[in-house]
Amino acid sequence: MAKKNVKTIKIDVAEKLNKCNCCKGGMGGAYFVGFIGAAVYFISNSAGFWAGVLGFLKALV
Repeated sequence: MAKKNVKTIKIDVAEKLNKCNCCKGGMGGAYFVGFIGAAVYFISNSAGFWAGVLGFLKALV
């Protein structure tokens, strides 16, 4: 087994880490759309201003 220097090891590690970054973080938009839908639902079913604020807070949770 050949001895690897530090530079070669860093390149090998970088290649392994960058192998599959295409699929990470793709669901943020779906969660945002879900938040908007929940906010619209809770605010539209509220009776007053403070109930609408409470509905917005419910959408956050």
